[in-house]
Amino acid sequence: MMSWLRFIVMAMAFALTILVLVPLQYVFLKTGWGPRTTTPILFHRTVSRLLGFRIHVHGEMAKQRPLLLTANHTSWTDIVILGSLREMAFIAKAEVATWPLFGMLAKLQRTVFIEREKRGKTHHQASVIATRLAAGDAMVLFAEGTTSDGNRVLPFKTSLFGAAQVAIRETDVETVTVQPVAIAYTRVHGMPMGRAHRPLVAWPGDVPLGPSLIGLLKDGAVDVDVWFGEPVVIDGKSDRKSLARTMEERVRAMVRTSLMGRDLASPQGESGDDPILNGAKNR
Repeated sequence: MMSWLRFIVMAMAFALTILVLVPLQYVFLKTGWGPRTTTPILFHRTVSRLLGFRIHVHGEMAKQRPLLLTANHTSWTDIVILGSLREMAFIAKAEVATWPLFGMLAKLQRTVFIEREKRGKTHHQASVIATRLAAGDAMVLFAEGTTSDGNRVLPFKTSLFGAAQVAIRETDVETVTVQPVAIAYTRVHGMPMGRAHRPLVAWPGDVPLGPSLIGLLKDGAVDVDVWFGEPVVIDGKSDRKSLARTMEERVRAMVRTSLMGRDLASPQGESGDDPILNGAKNR
């Protein structure tokens, strides 16, 4: 009974947040007036609280620009969580643009939509991302290409890592900073989140969005770790596949640290070794 009462109250607050902030952001984008980059942060912070997330941040988002953030992907809530922390824009699959409500919200945050299955469009899509990077936008790439169950990090797809090099080739920037970001859901109502509780936040495969949103509004109280790992600065000679492997290893190590509660003595990879990127500079 209390869970459903919480759902009613949170759902009303969620609807009110949308009714107030979404029209404002639409006006800001159309007119170029007002805080069009900070309004999404306010929206995501409000929604994350309504959903019951307690966010624990480790490390700092890199200040260098251009900046490409490469993250693991467990749920649609990853966007809410990351978006509540700093000004950033997201790279999402094309289908998101057609989703009721959430597609509109994604457009208002200036999301770049991509069609991963159409290899012929890879360069064009990388060019769009590169233009945004060169303009100073911090872009978030969910490099697994899909959502997972939250217990593991899937292999990173390498194709869109090329956007960083396209930014160097097609604009006047000489280097791009690429930073690994790990998101790990660790506790629910203060208790360690085992596999039985993963469906509360995990959103793999074709699970409908509605039940996921209702479940969080009804139950909530989830702790989540966000790690900003050691960034890499790449230049025109850097290898895209090596870069993807480096980011994957760093993200996997940080996720494992949160889920297993280990000390992050060496966040770079499973053995602590930092893979060397051809032509890249490590910071």
